[in-house]
Amino acid sequence: MTQEQAIKATLDNYASAYCAKDIDGLMNVFDDSDDISVIGTGADELCVGLQSVRNLFERNFAQATAVRFHWQWCEINILNNYAVVAISLLIDLKSQGNKINVPIRWSVVLKKTDRWVWLHRHASSPASSQREGDAYPKVE
Repeated sequence: MTQEQAIKATLDNYASAYCAKDIDGLMNVFDDSDDISVIGTGADELCVGLQSVRNLFERNFAQATAVRFHWQWCEINILNNYAVVAISLLIDLKSQGNKINVPIRWSVVLKKTDRWVWLHRHASSPASSQREGDAYPKVE
């Protein structure tokens, strides 16, 4: 397996654990030190440390069930024992009895130990107030 394939496998491991609401499997994707961080799409989703990240995912699991991750555009850059993944995806969710599809953009920073582990994940949603081709939202 190439390094790029091993890194992509961590994305699949994350998605599988997330869809199964397997908190231990999800946390296993991350480095086991307290030096991890996650920024989510929610206004208060700024987490540093193992417990804070675990709490965020447990809250996510309580509010919705992910059914499937659809990987889209992906760019992986590797430098020595570190890598950065920039990826877009669509997540199929069930929340409050409704099916929704959420477009997401991630940046993931990984470190190579005996395996590739995540140090940081940042998620954002494309701005709905901004038309394709525009760098900024239009002011009306």
